[in-house]
Amino acid sequence: MFVPVTDKNHKPLMSTTPSRARKWIKTGKATPYWSNQIFCVRLNQEPSDDKKQKIVMGIDTGSKREAFTIKSQGHTYLNILADAVTWVKDAIKIRRGARQVRRQRKTPYRQCRSNRSKREIAPSIISRWQLKLRIINRMMRIFPITDFVVEDIKAETKKGKRRWNKSFSPLEIGKKWFYNELRKFGNLETRQGYETKELRDTWLLNKTESKMSLSFDSHNVDSWVLANYLVGGHIKPDNKEIKRMIPIQFHRRQLHRFKIEKGGERKRYGGTMSLGFKKGSLVKNKKHGICYIGGNSYGKLSLHSLKTGKRLCQGAKIEEIKFLTYCSFR
Repeated sequence: MFVPVTDKNHKPLMSTTPSRARKWIKTGKATPYWSNQIFCVRLNQEPSDDKKQKIVMGIDTGSKREAFTIKSQGHTYLNILADAVTWVKDAIKIRRGARQVRRQRKTPYRQCRSNRSKREIAPSIISRWQLKLRIINRMMRIFPITDFVVEDIKAETKKGKRRWNKSFSPLEIGKKWFYNELRKFGNLETRQGYETKELRDTWLLNKTESKMSLSFDSHNVDSWVLANYLVGGHIKPDNKEIKRMIPIQFHRRQLHRFKIEKGGERKRYGGTMSLGFKKGSLVKNKKHGICYIGGNSYGKLSLHSLKTGKRLCQGAKIEEIKFLTYCSFR
């Protein structure tokens, strides 16, 4: 394990060992802090050496799970296994149905606007690629990443049918947008799936058939192979520990719930704020420890588990919690 290091201006430097980081903290040379639930240190003085090695991020995309590996020639710093955003399509369908129902009622409503859902990239597609950029942005704040290598994916095409042409595929359009955005951060290379398999076979690495497994061999083996191909340095993975990142689902603000509850009451629903706190914020509670904020009801907050996402309580008082940091992942 290595500890990410930043300078006084929050610019990322080369990572260090935990023992050296502890010495820096004890002597006052550095200040500890957390970034996206990753322990980091920030130097309080000018670094003795600001030279940076080539650091590569390997990216293995997927429909349910996605893998990221941050690696240099000497070390594998971090392996990330992230869940993909899969709820946008259903949410938009529900929203569209609710709007159509409201417009049939004899009640005032806003004037019909142009159909904003007819975009170049469908919301369910763009949300998946935006998630990758969010993770990359967060990692670039603590690691000086210079190069990216992505396992390229291709849309299915059918001969004789124009609507199946690649230029009309949402997958190809979203991928093209993602590559253009990624080139703004650094050098980009792509490899085909069969090329990734050839690299795995070269280093005698196996990939499990269970795509939903929470092991290194499910997805991160491919991201590690891609990163190691570009930067070199190893024949076998030197770090198989995985950090799992699950995006928290925030519900859009609604006037009230769609269904009437007991007593004919329609409770408020949605939004990203709860009694002045941003939903997803990490807090510390005496009873439940470190957790994150969900909704609110009758002046009290609901707290959720970081590991499972399940609600721990609904009656947490504001004075009983200590705010730690903002976070949109668990």
